[in-house]
Amino acid sequence: MAREIKKILVIKLSALGDFVLALAAMKKIREAHKKAHITLLTTPPFEALAKSCPYFNAVEVDGKPESFGGWMELRGRIKKARYDRVYDLQTSAASARIFNLLRPFPPEWSGNAWGCSLPHRNKNRDHMHTLERHADQLKYAGIWPDAPIEPGQAPPPDLSWILRKAPAERPVAGGVQPRPYVIFIPGSSEKRLDKRWPVEKYGELGQQLYARGFDIVVVGGPQESALARQIQRYVGKARDLTGRTDFARLAMIAAKSALVIGNDTGPVHLAAATGAPTIVFFSKASNPDLAAPRGHVMILRADELADLDVATVAQASNALARTPGAA
Repeated sequence: MAREIKKILVIKLSALGDFVLALAAMKKIREAHKKAHITLLTTPPFEALAKSCPYFNAVEVDGKPESFGGWMELRGRIKKARYDRVYDLQTSAASARIFNLLRPFPPEWSGNAWGCSLPHRNKNRDHMHTLERHADQLKYAGIWPDAPIEPGQAPPPDLSWILRKAPAERPVAGGVQPRPYVIFIPGSSEKRLDKRWPVEKYGELGQQLYARGFDIVVVGGPQESALARQIQRYVGKARDLTGRTDFARLAMIAAKSALVIGNDTGPVHLAAATGAPTIVFFSKASNPDLAAPRGHVMILRADELADLDVATVAQASNALARTPGAA
């Protein structure tokens, strides 16, 4: 008789796009272990999102200690918890270090750490999209025997649990319906500027979309407010929400948008996971076959994003935007 799994640790440390994609595997883990107490080990940026997620009973955010003492404290807490199984969805040097700290008697472990009891042995794992790779890992772990692992088959993450918490629509004064809006996500990691479509082109596109009846909303981190101001030079009434939306709020406004347009960055993954029509730009800096968002998504590629012209994106916007009438 199989041993009952009562206590589970799921490890997912970063980054936002990867975290969003991992939500699909997290949902499957919860479905496979309905009665288990499941703890997520993550990092501070994802605490609020994870605590609102129905897949976990507890969330811990010290998954990347910065000192020897911190690592020893983490080791001691995991050992004391006596987890029956660990699902390592990070499968990085950081999560392998956690596994090695638990030797010589680590818990049952699903991942790719050397010597783990439930290894993901697929030699092609590093060439699989994150969604199929996680599905395959759970297949090897024995909880998803019919996992869809062919390219494009694995289901996207489900953010319906966030959307159910969205506030009710307020009546519009005077019965005038608001204009549909398009969300721009023009930023990315400051270390990866080669993943950005030029902000001037966002501005030109914004002019065209505004003329067609769309409001423009710019989102991102506080460090990207300068990008929003540049877009406002083209579209004076563009709304700047940079630095003003947490992950849950971003998901809620994305879900109600006519269209989301952005670079290959975490907030775009979050927006796409709500079901919003999404256009995402990929340069030669990253491979959409491995980590593109899934859903109602159109991928536009160019080795150098400066070579991607506004007319092409405008045409894609016309095809994808959900709106009555124009565009």
